Amino acid sequence: MTSSPRSRSFDRAAGRYAANRPSYPPALLDAVEELAGHRLRGALVADVGAGTGIATALLHERGARVVAVEPGDGMAAELRRDLPDVCLVRGDGDRLPLASGAFDFVTYAQAWHWTDPRRSVPEALRVLRPGGAFALWRNDPDVSVPWIAAEQERLGGFFGPLSHPRSGRLPDGPGFAEHRLPWSRRVPVEVHLANIGTQSAFLVLGEERARVFLAAERERLLRHFPDGMMEEHYVVTLVLAIR
Repeated sequence: MTSSPRSRSFDRAAGRYAANRPSYPPALLDAVEELAGHRLRGALVADVGAGTGIATALLHERGARVVAVEPGDGMAAELRRDLPDVCLVRGDGDRLPLASGAFDFVTYAQAWHWTDPRRSVPEALRVLRPGGAFALWRNDPDVSVPWIAAEQERLGGFFGPLSHPRSGRLPDGPGFAEHRLPWSRRVPVEVHLANIGTQSAFLVLGEERARVFLAAERERLLRHFPDGMMEEHYVVTLVLAIR
């Protein structure tokens, strides 16, 4: 992960990130195992760009022996507090502080777009054993749902040039298998707004401009969800390749 104001912005919001960001459905790790052709239980996994440990926790619960790799001080502190039994090393995906050929899986959850693929792809392949799996995934809002499509359009219009400097595209081509999983979670409107507020573009925007946008968004959402509860819909995109 590159060191930039955008990437470093998460450290000062690590607690809000851990409390409000969505996790991933159980079917995601089922798909990882199916595409990889072997189980996570007992496997040695490098979870790169682990953040506060949202995906790390799921891998750990599956019985994987996880090494979490995270460059940010605040995010790493949050992970260490919530997952004290997980090995945590400080580093980033462009320069993995890991032994060559040692890992059964290298995973990136919602973190690939912070890397330079010219460096991160060779690094992931370096630390994988032959036959190991390189798996990347991310949650995207499901824009087939009308209210989500409208909100994403408002966000795009608001941010303009603050949109992410990289496309965020996951790798594709020969050797990469892709799987998409729609899922949802039911949350209070305030959790949804807090989740939006942990996006890096908001974190570098300034508190007042972010507050004004989120206040207007709260009014719109409460008209749509008057009981204050809502269903967030996502599509997880997973890509996986075998070394």
